[in-house]
Formats: sequence, C-alpha cells, structure tokens
Amino acid sequence: MAESTGQKGALVITVVIITVNIIINTVTVSARALPSNTHQHSGDQCGYKSCPATKSSMLNVHLVPHTHDDVGWLKTVDQYYYGERNYIQHAGVQYILDSVVSELQKNPARRFIYVETAFFYRWWNDQNENTRKIVTQLVQEGRLEFVNGGWCMSDEASTHYSAVIDQMTLGLRFLNETFGECGRPRVAWHIDPFGHAREHASMFAQMGYDGLFFGRLDYQDKQRRLQMKEMEMVWRGSESLNASTADLFTGVLPNGYNPPQGFCWDQFCSDDPVQDDPELENYNVDELVTKFISTAKTQADTYKTNHIIMTMGSDFQYENAIPWYKNMDKLIHYVNAQQANGSQVNVLYSTPSCYLQELHLSDQKWPLKTDDFFPYADGPHEFWTGYFTSRPALKRYERLSNSLLQTCNQLEVLGGKMSRDGVFGKGDSDAMKQAMAVAQHHDAVSGTEKQHVADDYAKQLAVGWAHCQVLVSNSLAVLSESDVPRVFCENLNISVCPITESSKMFSLNVYNPLARPVSWSVRLPVNGTLYNITDSSGKQVENQVVPVSKATQNVRRGQGYAKYELVFEVQAPPLGFSTYSITLLKANRSPAEPNHSAPLSIQNKYLKASFDPETGLLSGLTNLETQQNIQLTQNFYWYKASVGNVDSSQTSGAYIFRPNSSSPVIINNKPEISTVQNSVVQEVRQQFSPWVSQVIRLYENSRELELEWTIGPVPVDDNWGKEVITRLDSNINSAGYFYTDSNGREVLERRKDYRPTWDLKQTEPIAGNYYPINSRAFIKDANSQMTVVTDRSQGISSIYNGSLEIMLHRRLLRDDYRGVGEPLSEPGEFKEGLVVRGKLLLIVTPPETAADSHRPLAQGIVLQPLLSFQQGVLPHSAKLEFSALDAALPPAVHLLTLSQLSSDSVLLRLEHQFEKKESKTFSQPVTVNLMKLFSTLEVLGASEMSLGANQWKENMSRFQWNTTTDADMKPLWAEMRDPSPWEVTLNPMEIRTFLLSVQQK
Repeated sequence: MAESTGQKGALVITVVIITVNIIINTVTVSARALPSNTHQHSGDQCGYKSCPATKSSMLNVHLVPHTHDDVGWLKTVDQYYYGERNYIQHAGVQYILDSVVSELQKNPARRFIYVETAFFYRWWNDQNENTRKIVTQLVQEGRLEFVNGGWCMSDEASTHYSAVIDQMTLGLRFLNETFGECGRPRVAWHIDPFGHAREHASMFAQMGYDGLFFGRLDYQDKQRRLQMKEMEMVWRGSESLNASTADLFTGVLPNGYNPPQGFCWDQFCSDDPVQDDPELENYNVDELVTKFISTAKTQADTYKTNHIIMTMGSDFQYENAIPWYKNMDKLIHYVNAQQANGSQVNVLYSTPSCYLQELHLSDQKWPLKTDDFFPYADGPHEFWTGYFTSRPALKRYERLSNSLLQTCNQLEVLGGKMSRDGVFGKGDSDAMKQAMAVAQHHDAVSGTEKQHVADDYAKQLAVGWAHCQVLVSNSLAVLSESDVPRVFCENLNISVCPITESSKMFSLNVYNPLARPVSWSVRLPVNGTLYNITDSSGKQVENQVVPVSKATQNVRRGQGYAKYELVFEVQAPPLGFSTYSITLLKANRSPAEPNHSAPLSIQNKYLKASFDPETGLLSGLTNLETQQNIQLTQNFYWYKASVGNVDSSQTSGAYIFRPNSSSPVIINNKPEISTVQNSVVQEVRQQFSPWVSQVIRLYENSRELELEWTIGPVPVDDNWGKEVITRLDSNINSAGYFYTDSNGREVLERRKDYRPTWDLKQTEPIAGNYYPINSRAFIKDANSQMTVVTDRSQGISSIYNGSLEIMLHRRLLRDDYRGVGEPLSEPGEFKEGLVVRGKLLLIVTPPETAADSHRPLAQGIVLQPLLSFQQGVLPHSAKLEFSALDAALPPAVHLLTLSQLSSDSVLLRLEHQFEKKESKTFSQPVTVNLMKLFSTLEVLGASEMSLGANQWKENMSRFQWNTTTDADMKPLWAEMRDPSPWEVTLNPMEIRTFLLSVQQK
C-alpha cells in the first residue's frame, strides 16, 4: 500500500489415461489440491447467480464492502495478522475477518469481498469446525466472495511472470480446495499497485477472469478518461495471442479504492454516522441522502452505463465491522425510500463481479487499450518510477529465490517421495512457495516497505532456502546414487565458499533447471594456483586461476579468505545435472598479476569489445559473426535526489524518483584500470571511485559481454541523496524509441515524452521517461540492435538518441510522503550503507535475429544452474550425469513449471517463449509429445487446465466484449490444433497448463 496524493480431504476427479498402446480409459486420482466441483451443491447461489436484482430504469449504485490488507508494508505479515505493533499502524487482519463474518450473518443482503489469500489461509486454519461451516455457507450464497484470489496482490512493475503465476496458483488452488467452484474468483482486483503491466492483463485473462479493476491511474490519463467516459475499457493483453484468449475488460475505480467523501464509517474514520432519530438535534438523514444522490449522479456522468461502483472500505478497515454495516444498511434504506418521491437512484450491496455482470449485460461498445499503464504519476512532479529500482539487493534475492524454487519443485518430482523425507532429513518446497508468494506483494519486491519489513521478507526467503536445500540434497542423493553430504555456497558472488577455499579435492554438481542444455561459466574461490578438473566422462576441462579483484576483497570484509578464483566452463544436460571433479595440484607458480594498463580490446571468436586507451572506458562492440560494429561508451552517474524545490515539496523516496537536475553527475571519466587475460576469460577491471567499480568480462565461448558492477556504500555525507545509474551511449539511431519487457515476457515499444493514450504534458523530463524492466531492454535502428539483459528488475530510460540508462542503486535522505514514513537508506550488513553487486549482459545483433539471442539468454539468467559441492572423492557407483528428459525441448519451448501435486500427479506448464513476429526461425507453432517428454516418468494421463490451475480448460467460459473497433475480436491467425491427445501444439507466446498423472518408470 502507498497513500495517494500527499498521504496516503482429498478431492476426487476423473482424468483421461493414455496408455502406450493408445488405449483410452478412465481412472480416479486422489490429490492434495486438484480442481474440483465436489463442493458445488445444488443449492449454491454463488458467483453470478448470487447477484442482487437491479432496476433497469434507474441509476444502480453498487456498494462494495472491502478491506485492503497489505501482506507486509509498515508492519510484517505476522504483525499485521495479529495486530502487533499498533503504534506503527493500527491493523489486525484476524479481527477483520472475525468481525465481518459475524456481521454478514445478521442481514442476508450484506456482502463482503476478500482478496489476500495469504491472510485468509492463516485465519481459516485458526477456525473451529462451526465457524468453517458458517463461512462455507456464506461463500456458497455469494455473500462472502473472493476476488483476485492470489496469495497476495502482486506488484506489476518489479515481478517476473513466472513468480506471479506461482503466487496466483498457490492462492487459487487453496480457495478451490477449500470451497470448490464457489471459491473461484471471477474478477481480478489490483486496486493498489503503482502502475499496471499489460502482461498482468494477459495472465489474468488466461486464468479465466472476466474482468480487472484497479485504483491507480496517471492523473493526466484519468482526467482525459473522465471527460471521455473511458474509465472502463477492453485491454488487449497480448499482440501475439488471440483476443478471445488475452483481452480483458478493465475498469478504473472512481476513488482509488476509498469510499466517496463523507461516507467512510470505519471506526477510525471521522465522517458522521447516519443519525436517523428525528428527535435528535443532529438528525442528518435528509442531508446525507441528498449528498449521496448528488455524489452518485456526479460519478455517473463520467461512466457509460446506468451502473456505478463505490468501494466502501480501505486499508485494514472492518476490524470493527459494526459501524460500517449499520450505516450502510441505513443508507441503502433511506436512499431507496426516495424512489417513492421520484428518485431514480437505486443502492444495493454488491460485489465487483455483480457490477461487471451488469456492464456485460449492457451490451455497450468499449474503447480498446493496447499499451500499458506505466509510468504512473499522481501529480506534475510525482512520478512513481523510483521503486522500479528500490532495494536492489532484495530484488536480486527474490529473483535467485525464484530460480531455486523452480529447481526445488522439479527435483521434488524427479526424486520421488525420498526427496521430502530422505537421507538428509525432511525437506519441502512449501516454505519457499509461501515466502516467494508473499515477496510478490506490491510492497515487497517493489522495495516500498519499511526496513524492518524488508528484513523480514528476506528472512522468510532464507527459511525457504533452508527447506529447499534439504529437499534438493535428498533428491540429488537419489538421482546420483550418492549420499555424500552436499554444501551450497550462497555467497559465490563475493568469492566466499568454505569448501572450495580449503579443500584439496571436491566435486561440483551442476543442476540445470532449463529444458535445454546449458553452458555456464563458473568462478570458485580457491587458495591454490593449479587445479585439475574432469567432467562427468573423465575428460579434462580447461581452467584458469585469477586473482580475486580488489573490489571483491573490499566487499567481503573478512567473510572469506580466498586469494584466487578458479574459472572454467561447465555444461549440464536439460533438466538434469553433470558432475565435475576438482583436485588441487602442487605448484609453485602464482597466477599472473593483473596488468594495470588499458587494453585496446578483448575478444573471442564471437565478440570484440574495444576500449579507449586513454580513459580505459568501453568504446565499441563488434559482433564478429555478423560483422556488425557499434560505437559504445559506458559510464556511471548519479542524480541528485530532490529535497523539495520551490515549485513543489515533492522529494525522491522509496516510490518516487525526482531528480534535482536533468543532468546527472559523472563519477569518473578515467577509472583505475587493471586487466586479466587468459585462455578462459578476459577481464577489464575498472575502479571509478571507492564506492563504484566494475569488471567487464568476456568468456571464451560467450556471445555476450558481461558487465559486473559493484556499488556502495553510497556516500551521503554531502547531504545529497543519490540515484545511481549506468549509461550506455551508442551510435545506434534510435530516434527516441526504446523497448522494454513486460514482466519478463512480451516487449513494449516506448517513446520519449510520449504516451499512446493521451497528449502528454511532460513535467519531469527524466523521471517521466522511466519504465520498469524485468529481464531486458533494447534500442535499434535499421541495421543494429543493442540488447541489455538484467539480473533483476530495474528502472530504465532512453533520454538521448542511441542511449540506454539503467538505475542500479538508490540511497535517499528523505521520505517521499506516500506513507512508508522513512527514507530509503538501507544500512547494509555493516551499517555503513548497502553494497550491491549485479550484472548486465550486452549483445549486438541484427534486429531481425535479436530475439533468437535475447530470449534464451534472459531465460538462462532467470533460471540459473544450481551449484552444490561434495567433499573428497565420490564413490565409484555414483551417477555423474542425469537428464529427466528424453530429449531437449525445441528452442522455442520453455518448461515453465514442473511441480508435485500428489504422489501420482504433477503440474506441468509449457510455454512458447517467442512473440508472433519477432523471429523468422522460432515464431512458429511447435508441437511437443507429452508421452515422450520424460526419461524417468511415465505419463499416464493429461488434462489441460487454466493458467492458474484451478479450472479445467474445457470448462473455461469468459465474458466476451464488444469494442469500438469492429475487427478487434477476429483471430490473429488460425491457431494450430493438437495433432493427437498427447501431442500438444504451442503457438507464439502461448502457455499451456496440464495436470499429468504419472508414475516412475
């Protein structure tokens, strides 16, 4: 949450079985959380059937009682649930649900919606059987309705699509398991996120939602939409998927998500109650009724139909639901009583889905939206673009945790029951699933929470890591047939790993979570100078030992004592592992010390990076395969964070980016240079200042240039908060255009000082041109494209022709007055300021083949190989290489999800990772045979599901909408059909979700 302007029993299903002989039978499967209609009773009146009657000749005002319960913000998740530390913010979620359930029973007309399944899951587990029966009845009658239904209300700028799908699935499947069809949300509800991503609309549509409502809209866009009656629209979620699949009705709520002014009756509100005793001196029924009717008519003037929605609630409201419901009961009664006197206003308790149904029945034509809602501003100098980068270390930890979770999920399936309870104890993926789901919250990975809450998010992820590492160890013990204990080194990025630093002989296991083979450059901290490395087949692997960089030595601060790094390349098979044996050899020689002069260039057979011999800065990049050459310079700068100017008191903070000047301060035009060059890796090490350094690195077989940056502690003793960027300036003629990904999937075109939806009045030339990226961005002209692949979510812009600038770190001295109440000044481990390290990968390609490179490259950064170590020599019986696939998947296909649901069923998602027109080679339909997919699992049956895995695909039926453009609903192409029940065809950008019945071969 952030404040607005100024403040703010097993289920049973039937599955089709496909045997090897293509004999089709049926079988019943018992599972932990399979979609089911078994909770749907004949008397249920949930969903659209539960909607109250409306009056077609009147203005119908849908009152939607709700609470917005942040899954962490000013307090931790636990503190919010229990109501602890109310001196920070008075909020106790358990009491909200207690009170609402009690009040709903008093009047069958009353309604309530609930959103955050993370809180409801905890509350439900605290309830006795009688309360559960009451709640189940309320759900079956549609009086308590779940909307959105994910574990949290995810951020839309800083989240990766795979993690969003996972957190939504976790929440939706719990609701389905608990309430059946009546627990299925029909409406997505993103009332608080600070800008809205097109990919979220696409995902919601594919999950089966009929509509989306949100609260925050750029103030200029909102003003225009109010005037044009375009607050409600059809949002085209994809340029690759057909409209019937990815279009989503989208409505902007009139008051953010707050009640209309004068009608807030929470116990902490100050609005007058309905005082309806005529004997009272302060009797106010007539006054309130008149005011309400006037408010309703004013709102109706800006919407298209005779139905409007009013959100009756706000942050953590309804802890005492009595005043809310008592006053709404009276309001409805007295306003509707005026109909006898000719009033045309009809007020009713309602829900977003009931309101949506009325809009659908109106048979209107709606405007079409094809871009997204970034960046968001709530005033001329208030652009919410700083949080794209806020808390960069947490953003990276969340991304690494996502990679580990996918590996954990896969190995739980591949290792069988011994993975959860094996030689190394009990392990599970549940803790990580929940921690990762919470981390997607719009005040978590966004970086907009208080410091102690950010610490708690990281702590919960660390608990998840510990649980997953036991599971991974158990599974790999089964698959490798070796129970030698495993060690995981989580600080390899700063060259800390005790086993490699001290051991003379150890093995390295490389697990690859991708469904294609990978090559990966490994750097291990060591103290020896000569090593022998052999791969799984006994073949020697070329390696080199290089000195640990000065920047790494400074960052470690005594955590490790390695003098050197052992550098070599590893390969791993698809969805499998390979093992490397590493032995220290006696040697008297020391590795060559870095050369302290700038090289003219570093190059391998694919790429050449040129440097200015005078400054040591990058000066050019050449693709040696295509003979493309671009001029390219790179440096580091910082923007002075505004502390409040004469034209506005707005400052930079956790949410808002507002630089004091449009010209950033350059850190150093001539950094200290040292060079390392050998047969495995070439490095140019640049020290720009005591707090900014970089290594430009080119490995022997890399087609990309690696820029490893280290920033911090950012100094603030000059009383200036700093927003640190790196800028890449090229001779590419980008003409003001640049391109960013949406949640890591489809790419959107951006243009400086421009919005596709309205005529922009630009008031912040820097912050107003920043956009979020999750995995990549690029600029291009007719001949060349320069793509940057990132290792976390960040803010990016193109202020100058041929330029990309990426914000890497922020340290600020003032709050930005959006509710968090503290400056974004992370203390770091040593309380001196946070030090952050990260990587950017650069490629230069022809525009028409760029996606062939950046798609797999970005996917490989999101899902990295997991390294584990074992001491000494492995037993001869150990299996050194393994792949769970019969063959690698086609290059266009990504295995998005492989997760255990029960002892004999797994959830599988396959994804076409190319857009419709971006690759001549790979933007084509691809067919995968499910029965021939796995080497260790026999697929007995497959049933297709919605993206959220809470509905059967064949049962999905969504509202279809008419738009003002007649041809909009026509298919983009004739989608390829499946050749047979076990052969599934993926069209560009399509994700298909299956429940598989399996057994070990």
